[in-house]
Amino acid sequence: MSQPLRRWVHPALLAMVAVIATSGLVYELVTGTLASYVLGDSVTQFSLVIGLYLFAMGIGSYLSKFLEDRLLERFVEIELCLALAGGLSAPLLFKVYTAAAAFRFALYGVVVLIGTLVGLEIPLLIRLLQFSVDLKELVARVLTLDYVGALIASLLFPSLLLPKLGVHQTSLFFGLLNAAVAMLATFLFPLDRAVTIRLRAQCLLIFGVLAAAFGFVSRFVDRAETVYFGAPIIYTAQSPYQRVVITRSPRTTRLFLNGNLQFSSDDEQRYHEVLVHPAVAALGHDPKSVLVLGGGDGLAARELLRYPSIERIVLVDLDAAVTDAFRTLPVALELNGGSLNDPRVTVRNEDAYKFLEDSHDSFDLAIVDFPDPSNYAVGKLYTDAFYHLLRERLSFRGVAVVQATSPQYARESFWTIVQTLEGAGWKTAPLHVYVPSFGDWGFVLAGGEHLTAPGALRIEPTKLRWLESSGLPELFRFPRDTGRVEAPVNRLNDQKLVAIYAREWGVFTR
Repeated sequence: MSQPLRRWVHPALLAMVAVIATSGLVYELVTGTLASYVLGDSVTQFSLVIGLYLFAMGIGSYLSKFLEDRLLERFVEIELCLALAGGLSAPLLFKVYTAAAAFRFALYGVVVLIGTLVGLEIPLLIRLLQFSVDLKELVARVLTLDYVGALIASLLFPSLLLPKLGVHQTSLFFGLLNAAVAMLATFLFPLDRAVTIRLRAQCLLIFGVLAAAFGFVSRFVDRAETVYFGAPIIYTAQSPYQRVVITRSPRTTRLFLNGNLQFSSDDEQRYHEVLVHPAVAALGHDPKSVLVLGGGDGLAARELLRYPSIERIVLVDLDAAVTDAFRTLPVALELNGGSLNDPRVTVRNEDAYKFLEDSHDSFDLAIVDFPDPSNYAVGKLYTDAFYHLLRERLSFRGVAVVQATSPQYARESFWTIVQTLEGAGWKTAPLHVYVPSFGDWGFVLAGGEHLTAPGALRIEPTKLRWLESSGLPELFRFPRDTGRVEAPVNRLNDQKLVAIYAREWGVFTR
């Protein structure tokens, strides 16, 4: 390798560096995304994935010094190994998740393997080029392009790759790019004819495997998800925020976000009737304007539209993939009664925290139906700062109701939400209901000093499927094993609730 390379080769090699850097970070983002989807707490999972990945890169860089002969062959072989490990990482991890109980072990093993292979790449490439380019110039160019490639990956992944290709096809696409880099390397450097033929055959074989996987991965994922979810899948979508899956069996329709059940049609009425109607009853007058935060499935809006007095509902849900599905799919319209298409309903796809900061509207009632606080992105919506903002958007005698996880499985989490609302100046009336799909589930009514637990509904019971006035008092009674316990206020700067929630629910999900 001591002969100078032709001038046109250098730009091609530096382009290879950019591809290598981009693909390495994409694999890191893919595994971090899968970890946050499956294990929750995105801050912890991305922190662990990034730390392990960088540590493994250090191992790879150290091991590169032991490769002394046939560096080009080793470089091509490492690229092909990375193409397979990185390209197949998402489908294989998903298969482990749906078919086995060793997801963490597989996840961190894949991260270490990919990081080690990426750590081997750049030192070998620098050694391949060191006789053809001034070392100082070479290191500057290679490292600059390495960092530029990382920036490109970080920009493309959330804005284009994840929403357009999805996590599985993204990893396979970059596996194909790594295989292409390996093939290109066999044309840029002089090699023995027999070695060249062998390496190119290996490149074509792996490229073919990954191309076939790219074409069939959607069917593979659909079959695996059908087994995992236990019912035929009728709709899937991948947004920048989550994977949306709707299943339908002869008995029930279900919505899953990132694999977590959001509702089941055979008992969702218990959840949504208790979410909405006690809050309307506590308001003490007919509501005219309502703010719904979350609730992109339109089921809470369906319950609200049973009140003829309501003139306006503003529904704020971050993910357009959810609201679009529940505006258009026949099965969704059957469930929510077309509530999201009602002229009284305005859908805003934006962050609820920012909406409250920017809005100057006033509402009689607020329905807060966020996912559980399993990560810090959602946890900020359960902080005292958020509840202060929410109070500013309600009229003087306005009432809010907050979805507050299970007092049975996450007792301290539930009472932390209550304590946080009270710390933000609200008077509260906690309540709970048994929902067969979830178990005992909790909510918190919140308002001013006038707030009391309602004794009767403000709607004809015949319009509801489950709730009736005689059952209201029981909703507000807590047995001793789910009663109030000492709990902290969840503040924006520490978000203690996320750690409490992870600890409590972890007991039941291990």
